[in-house]
Parts: sequence; C-alpha cells; structure tokens
Amino acid sequence: MREAYGDIAVKVRGAVAVVELNRPPHNHVSVALMGELADALEDIDRQGALRSVVMSAAGKSFCAGADFAAPAPAQSGESSGISALYQQAVRLFSTQKPIVAAVQGSAIGAGLGLALAADFRIAAPEARFSANFVKLGFHPGFGITATLPRLIGPQKAALMCLTGRRIKAEEALAWGLVDAVVGADLLQEAAFNLASEIAENAPLAVQATRATLRAGLAEAVRAQTGKEFIEQARLRTTADFAEGIRAVAERRPGKFIGS
Repeated sequence: MREAYGDIAVKVRGAVAVVELNRPPHNHVSVALMGELADALEDIDRQGALRSVVMSAAGKSFCAGADFAAPAPAQSGESSGISALYQQAVRLFSTQKPIVAAVQGSAIGAGLGLALAADFRIAAPEARFSANFVKLGFHPGFGITATLPRLIGPQKAALMCLTGRRIKAEEALAWGLVDAVVGADLLQEAAFNLASEIAENAPLAVQATRATLRAGLAEAVRAQTGKEFIEQARLRTTADFAEGIRAVAERRPGKFIGS
C-alpha cells in the first residue's frame, strides 16, 4: 500500500485507511485528482487488513468543486475533460469498502458529488453544501442528479439543484445529508471512530451488506453522468454559461438572459 498517490495521501490506522485530498486550500476537482483518489481506494480494496476508509481533505475546504479562476478542461466544460472526470467518478462509486467523509468548509458542485460518494458524512459546523450549477448557467454533474435524490429525497434534492443555495451543517443534518455535526477540532477523530466501529465487524458481511444497500448505485451514476454530460455540453455553449463563469469569478449574482 503506497503512502501517496499524487495529491492523495494515505495513512493506515489499524484497520482504517485515512485518505486525504492534499490540494489545499480548496482541493478543486480535476481528472487527475479524482483518478488518484480512485487508484488509492481501489488499492485499499485489495488490502484484506483494511476494512473501512476515512476520506478527508487538507485546507479550508473539503472540496470547492471546479476552479473557475484558473479553468482546466474538466472545469471549463471542455467535453473530453468532463467525460474523463465522470469516468473517474464512476470508479469512486464502484469501490467496495465503506467510506466516511470528514467534511470541513465547502462541499460545492463536484465537491458535493464527491461527498456523496461516501457512505457517511461527518461535518464541522462551518461545513456548507451546495449544488450551485444553475448559478453558473450549467447543469449538475458528477452523478448528483442520481445520488442526491437517493440520499435526501427528490423534493429536497430539487430545492438544492434548482436554487443553488448553500445548506449549512445543521440543516444538512436535519435533512439526512450528513450523519453528525461535531466541532472542527473533533472532526477527524469522529470520522475515524465511525470508520473504526464499522471495521470492528465481520469484513465480508460488511462488504456484502454494503453492496446490497448500494445496489445499482454505480450503474445509476454511470447512466446519469451520461445524461448530465449531454446537457452540460449543450449549455456550455450559451451566453448564460459564459456569464455564470464571469459572475462566479467576480463574486456577484449572474445577469442571465436565457440564451
């Protein structure tokens, strides 16, 4: 088991693998970063002594989604970049061992999608969750249109996706989007304790039960990212998308015209 996969660090604590995104302060998504994370999780699957995973992040944010200030293919909406990113997303949802995400700061856009790849989410009080795509003149991605309704129900998922509003940690707890809210200084240990509680159980039974509970999830993400990709490819050519990117970079509401 390696200790690093590019910008992904891995530490082993007993039967728990602690995986850390290490692109602070905001851990913006990229094809490379998600591929490195998938590589690490797939290697953990091959380690019989490891029974569960904590997914954490260095810096201010868990994952603030795309970096629109310095766009790369997967961020700016270039088709091959988006497609490659979603291939990595499917890999994340296809791994075998339970994942507990420790979420501090923002889990925004694709960062929300990443948090939804975990089985459980422990949040700091400062955590914020948002499917902010419509504020960009864009369509949700990373399988969020499949995973978010499955977790919090179609009505609350529609509220998040159609308003783009930020959901605070306590509200996320009430909705079932997160499983516990703890002080920032206790976040890592709380996530580790839950992962350890899972790891105490019979590993084959845990993995079989998880597979049943998540039956069809990876397939749904694969199918839904295909639909999301089509809509994103269409919308990225619009004036509203260009305005949305400018608005986010300038930290202001978008002035959309519907074209």
